[in-house]
Amino acid sequence: MSDNPVDKHPRPDLPQQDQEHPGWTGPMDPPPDHGEDSYEGCGLLQDRKALVTGGDSGIGRAVALSYAREGADVLFTHLPEETDDAAETARLVEEAGRKAVAVECDIREEDQCRRLVERAVEEFGRIDVLVNNAAYQMSQPDGIGEISTEQFDRVMRTNLYGMFWLCKMALPYIPAGGSIINTTSVQAYKPSPHLLDYATSKGAIVTFTQGLAQMVADDGIRVNAVAPGPVWTPLIPATMPDTTEFGKQAPLGRPAQPAEMAPAYVFLASSRAGFITAEILNATGGTPLP
Repeated sequence: MSDNPVDKHPRPDLPQQDQEHPGWTGPMDPPPDHGEDSYEGCGLLQDRKALVTGGDSGIGRAVALSYAREGADVLFTHLPEETDDAAETARLVEEAGRKAVAVECDIREEDQCRRLVERAVEEFGRIDVLVNNAAYQMSQPDGIGEISTEQFDRVMRTNLYGMFWLCKMALPYIPAGGSIINTTSVQAYKPSPHLLDYATSKGAIVTFTQGLAQMVADDGIRVNAVAPGPVWTPLIPATMPDTTEFGKQAPLGRPAQPAEMAPAYVFLASSRAGFITAEILNATGGTPLP
């Protein structure tokens, strides 16, 4: 495989494809690369305990796989419809010799977030790394008039409320040296009109990350975020009306694969990032961000 970032993964001539939300990995053409055959760990997260939301597929699966190969045990969430994808993530974690715990959880509900943190503490005794990755979007090319209150509420409750509740509830169990990593987006800085509500939520995640980082710095806990550009995950065929041009707007000319996001989450969780907090790590394929 080439090390040239332009052709490391083929520039896709993506066929048009549609799925019902939340989307599944199996029908995707081409299949996403989560690092199954490429990610090699070197012990950066040995014996850490991680909680990853949305770990069944896409970026979440790539993070779970990389964390396991770096030596971490991983508890991750999935929706009821995503059981098959969740089973594959669990298999990859266990294949790396680490403990995998798949938990059905809708982070839009405060009680479910509370039970999720309790389950993580019950399984692991602590939470060294919290990765708030689960998200919801739905393209509305016809403008703000087509964004229903129901859709807006779902976007905000998934992308913001869930993150807020999990940070609040997990912090008592995150020891000094632990970290929180949130997933924001290029959309936070360069919003696409058809993703207005999603972009709004991602902008709020930037602010939340930077504020919380300052709040917990004295406790020795770091809070950072990753801002991906276009990434080929099940969310795309499940929420975009046209997949054929997806990712071609990035200067590198293609969407990222989930495997290309994972190293950012590993670095931010590791002791190598010990002086890095309140940071947004941009992984946009060349799109400059502030």
